[in-house]
Amino acid sequence: MPKLCCFVCLITILFQLTNLASSKRQQVPTPPLPLSPLPSFSQLKWQQRELIMFLHFGVNTFTDSEWGTGNENPEIFNPLGLDANQWVNTAAEAGVSLMILTAKHHDGFCLWPSKFTEHSVAHSPWKHGRGDVVQELVNAAKARGVDVGLYLSPWDRHDPRYGHDLQYNEYYLAQLQELLTRYGDVREIWFDGAKGSNAPNMSYYFTDWFAMVKELQSSINIFSDAGPDVRWVGNEKGFAGSTCWSTINRTSLSIGNGSIVDYLSTGDAKGTDWLPAECDVSIRKGWFWHKSETPKKLSELLEIYYNSVGRNCVMLLNVPPNTTGLISETDVQRLREFGTAIDTIFSKNLAENCFVKASSQRAGKGGGFGPENVLDDDHLRTYWAPRDGDGKSDDHWIEIRAADEGLRFNVIRIQEAIGLGQRIKRHEIFVDGKLVAEGTTVGHKKLHRLENGVIDGHVVRIKIKESRAVPLISSIGLHFDPYWHPNRQSLT
Repeated sequence: MPKLCCFVCLITILFQLTNLASSKRQQVPTPPLPLSPLPSFSQLKWQQRELIMFLHFGVNTFTDSEWGTGNENPEIFNPLGLDANQWVNTAAEAGVSLMILTAKHHDGFCLWPSKFTEHSVAHSPWKHGRGDVVQELVNAAKARGVDVGLYLSPWDRHDPRYGHDLQYNEYYLAQLQELLTRYGDVREIWFDGAKGSNAPNMSYYFTDWFAMVKELQSSINIFSDAGPDVRWVGNEKGFAGSTCWSTINRTSLSIGNGSIVDYLSTGDAKGTDWLPAECDVSIRKGWFWHKSETPKKLSELLEIYYNSVGRNCVMLLNVPPNTTGLISETDVQRLREFGTAIDTIFSKNLAENCFVKASSQRAGKGGGFGPENVLDDDHLRTYWAPRDGDGKSDDHWIEIRAADEGLRFNVIRIQEAIGLGQRIKRHEIFVDGKLVAEGTTVGHKKLHRLENGVIDGHVVRIKIKESRAVPLISSIGLHFDPYWHPNRQSLT
């Protein structure tokens, strides 16, 4: 009987300890609920790239044209010095992690030896018809750890099947399968609705195309005016709207519809789909290489960066190889300057050793959601979260306080924890009590380049004036941009 009593006591004690441990586990603060719609893993990785590269290359390079006629003889394609390693090295040194090649442009000429057409590199003198530009890029990119994307123009001015819905869609799908099964992982595929006013009527089977793409490569991002993974920003200047939501209603979008460009630029706070914007722009005036053109000034490229990456988008910068098959040295040099400038501006966060306080924090001090999270190196998974239901949205604020010597900066960076949804609708920034900047959306990254130039201050306060749900700020940065001179002519 005593043994039975001891056994019962032991069971009772173990049960109490289990309940105690369970109770303690339940007291660990939990993250706030996500706010739908949410990005996929592939969309998050894409957003974090920030700067990617387009390569417009083909027969147009040799005819000094932007839109080929489709009647070009493959014999003109002969880039004797083509070096994809030079392309990739140039991109990697500028901080680019994804390069998208025009595998086929509107002229229909294919940069890989497609078995479904004779209008390709296989019938050019380059490498005696045994060359493959797509494969050369893939090999060079793999060696440098850079990812590859492809553009396959829906409009085809060469192929006689164009204008015959069934035959051409079968042809297009066949070429999609070639590209997505021969060359390993493709991280982004580009579709657009561009075509001339005199082009034959043609119905593209986009639904079938997209389904085939996802079947062959499930982690790929599909770009088009209507997504489904990445949307066009609505212009080719590289600028997003000052308000730019990653959310939008896909049911309101259609590919090639010029009436929706403003909606594409701003997105929709009430959107039901996560479809972030990509800002495409060329380093030169044209998309293909032309001997008469020169690259944009550094100041222009930085302006585009602030209005694309700094407005919750990814910047897609086109850098066209020349007739030799190389990126021209003037473009290489400008890209090097651009990459150096971005690194110079943003590699140092002047706020990193400052004291941070906030209006409130979820679960109190030590709960894991404190304002100190905005100064760590994780710009996605750690964040400051105020208490739920803590007054109105405009009561939420976070403050950075400098030491006695103060801070000198002209750029303020704010980032949301977009893995839990995009939330902030309106915000204001004060330095030592004076309003210095205000804006609407934040998203992955909002960059305020201060209109009045450099500021010396001690206390920077960011007030969230309006938000779709409790705001979650993952990172804040104060930076100095030595290239920004708002009161004098821009530097070259």
